[in-house]
Amino acid sequence: MIVFLNGEFLPESEAVVPVSDRGFLYGDGLFETLRIIRGRPFRLGQHLERLSRGSEFLKIKIPHTPKEIQKFAEQLADKNGLKDAVLRITLTRGSGERGYSPKGADKPTLVMTLHPAPPIDDLVEWALITSSYRIPASDPISSFKTTSKLLHVMARLEAEEKGANEALLINTNGEVAEATSGNLFWIYHDNVCTVPTGRGVLPGITRAIILEICQSMELETSKRVIKPEALRNSQGIFISQSVLGIVPVTSFDGVPVEPSPLVDQIAHNYCELLANA
Repeated sequence: MIVFLNGEFLPESEAVVPVSDRGFLYGDGLFETLRIIRGRPFRLGQHLERLSRGSEFLKIKIPHTPKEIQKFAEQLADKNGLKDAVLRITLTRGSGERGYSPKGADKPTLVMTLHPAPPIDDLVEWALITSSYRIPASDPISSFKTTSKLLHVMARLEAEEKGANEALLINTNGEVAEATSGNLFWIYHDNVCTVPTGRGVLPGITRAIILEICQSMELETSKRVIKPEALRNSQGIFISQSVLGIVPVTSFDGVPVEPSPLVDQIAHNYCELLANA
């Protein structure tokens, strides 16, 4: 596989990041994951806008313009002969002096890699459990997709050890926040609900697309704060994420979740959107 590293296209085995890179040492960086459809990044502008907001917050300068990144991403897909793939963009602060201070780390690292993508219409279903780990309710860093994802890693590990596919993260206020790999949606009286941002929730790109789809379908949507026990009264639960799109939840903490035809309709429209991108 060919990868992009700091302006160069290299075989994966030759794409080396120094052990002094702060992304390796401290998780001091950001990333975006998105689909490549027919050789073109899907909704790249929205992903780069979020990356830009995160880089401004962390004070890491992105070394290339959005147009350059798009060009490099398309070249990467072409060089690997992949028209449909998963693209990961990783930005770190680069190398600096030893210690937490970012002083001297003024040459950021930008990496782009490609990975196999599941078929657009391959609908996956997951069993969901509530994680014992808690995400900060009002931490501004949670608004950005940082490379510091240890909490999410441990929550996913916990889910897998219990025989589930995914974990639901609760914030420190005891409210539903998000899944480890995506945003949460639920159906309640034909209303498509999701958690508002600012409560430990990453403002997902696919989350925004789902809300667009619901608007085009003239479905009612709402952003609600909800406790885990109230979530059990929903008429359908699904997770949104950039790689798999919509993932219906079949069980929640071991209890079967009632399937909703609305979830199937939204998933169908999402697949059509990707197919026509």
